[in-house]
Amino acid sequence: MNLRLRHYFVTGLLVWLPMGVTVWVLTWLVGMLDSIFLTVLGALDAVIPGMHAAAESLRNVPGLGVILVALVILATGVFVANMFGQWWLRQWGSLIERIPVVRTIYTSVKQVADTLFSGSGNAFSKAMLVQYPHANSWTIAFLTGQPGGEVARHFHEEFVSVYVPTTPNPTSGFFLMMPRANVVELDMSVDDALKYIISMGVVVPGGPDTLPVKPSEIQQ
Repeated sequence: MNLRLRHYFVTGLLVWLPMGVTVWVLTWLVGMLDSIFLTVLGALDAVIPGMHAAAESLRNVPGLGVILVALVILATGVFVANMFGQWWLRQWGSLIERIPVVRTIYTSVKQVADTLFSGSGNAFSKAMLVQYPHANSWTIAFLTGQPGGEVARHFHEEFVSVYVPTTPNPTSGFFLMMPRANVVELDMSVDDALKYIISMGVVVPGGPDTLPVKPSEIQQ
């Protein structure tokens, strides 16, 4: 009886857990975008006279921040896609680079974003097998490029830059530079590798059929 109840509980948990995590992530995303919208709305309310009544009515519309933020991002992309928009973007960049602290943060984030979202970038293009945190202990990493500049001058062989994500949260991790001879390229998509990492090795890329067959199972 206890085993049957446990089986039912685990079965129900497997149904609700993915759904609950998905709802939680979407709720967090909507809340973050709504908070951005409310911040901008509050600033407009303080600057523009007579905006208070309209601002209060817009605050109570659920999901309006998500739609407006998406529209602003889309409109920005359309604006900077032409010659005038590119000129304006260069002027904005030159202004930001004159501010000491802001310049460092803005430049770093822009370089990372250009690398990640550029179609010609190599970031996270390949899943790799590396020895980490010590020899004979293997984990999955992602290729992010090759060392360059002053760093590359100190290497006497070909090195690669890799990102080793943590489990189950792959948004944090470690940046490593390793000899190319010490990494193994996997015939696995980045999406499958991320699923493998997030699930802590439970979700096997390719499904259960790709697992190695035990000798005892072959005899049966």
